[in-house]
Amino acid sequence: MNFSSKRKTSNLVLLIASFVIVSLILWNTNSFFKKFKEEERHKMEIWATAQSELLQSSEDRDLGNLHVKIFQNNTSTPMILVNKDGSTKTNNIPEEEAQDTNYIKSRIARFGAENTPISIDYKGEHLATLYYGNSEVLNKLKYYPIALMLIIFLFGAVIFFFFKTNKASEQNKLWAGMAKETAHQIGTPLTSLLGWSELLKAEEINPEISQEIEKDITRLQTITERFSKIGSLPKLEKKDIVAETKCAYEYLKLRSSKLIHFTFDSKVTQLPVLLNSSLYNWTIENLVKNGIDAMKGKGSISIEIVPEGRYVNVLVSDTGHGIPKSDYQTIFNPGVTSKKRGWGLGLSLVKRIVEEYHKGRIKVLTSSKEGTVMQISLKVNP
Repeated sequence: MNFSSKRKTSNLVLLIASFVIVSLILWNTNSFFKKFKEEERHKMEIWATAQSELLQSSEDRDLGNLHVKIFQNNTSTPMILVNKDGSTKTNNIPEEEAQDTNYIKSRIARFGAENTPISIDYKGEHLATLYYGNSEVLNKLKYYPIALMLIIFLFGAVIFFFFKTNKASEQNKLWAGMAKETAHQIGTPLTSLLGWSELLKAEEINPEISQEIEKDITRLQTITERFSKIGSLPKLEKKDIVAETKCAYEYLKLRSSKLIHFTFDSKVTQLPVLLNSSLYNWTIENLVKNGIDAMKGKGSISIEIVPEGRYVNVLVSDTGHGIPKSDYQTIFNPGVTSKKRGWGLGLSLVKRIVEEYHKGRIKVLTSSKEGTVMQISLKVNP
């Protein structure tokens, strides 16, 4: 049995044990409620018996004292005694309310629904009817299972979110581990390429070939640096966001199809922001490549820098097929992609770079059949 199977088995056992415990608590609470209710009815029957004796033997002084004691002993259960002549007598009901005929009628109906009325008879003659409600303790106990279920629900929700967060954390560690391993694997042939490049220079081969090889090597070094920084806190430095964005723009423009029309516009000449150049350029690259894919390799890509108070917005626009409004948030989740080939990690990494590493925000500003505008917001660091 592997670790994953053991964890699933443990979770299942924990779930079953929790269900059994909750069921036992609810069953025990229900049993206690019923027993308490039966005891209250027993007390009411004793009171009704004493009342019956009192009504028939009003001259018996001792019996009257017994009735008074029993009557005074009940300080929690509200009750209404309806005599055969229609008159009423109340106990544990506020005096002002006891004087209200309509209130007494409504209470009689309510008490009759809560508990079966007790008929007070003596030697076959009906003397009165006792209506009684649930005591304050019984009413509180009645809502105890609901409160318990609410607590169990909240507890279950906490457990669910804990496992969900734990799973997401494990996935993040997995992606970070894969990225670092990729960077490590690229490092070996990259070192070899550097050696071959120097050898080509020494052999005085066409300089243009050496220059292009060096560009590709530099590119591979950049990719390696990007992947190596995933999962660790990157170093941020004060950089000019206009220059950094334009650098990424120029690189992508030179290496993209001539069918893509690029435009760049900035409302300021320079603006200092705390950035990690490598990761920021990767972010712009991902957004532009997503836009190119959405346009199927033909259309317009626009990058615009717009200051807004203490923040600066970087807008990346394309003329692709657009994103449904319902997918504005989910497109940033790992594994979500509209491409037939792809792992759905690009925008997930972009979100992590912008929001976790640079403490900024990224969102779909607008999207329609005419195109999409993605907005990155970063805090200006003067």
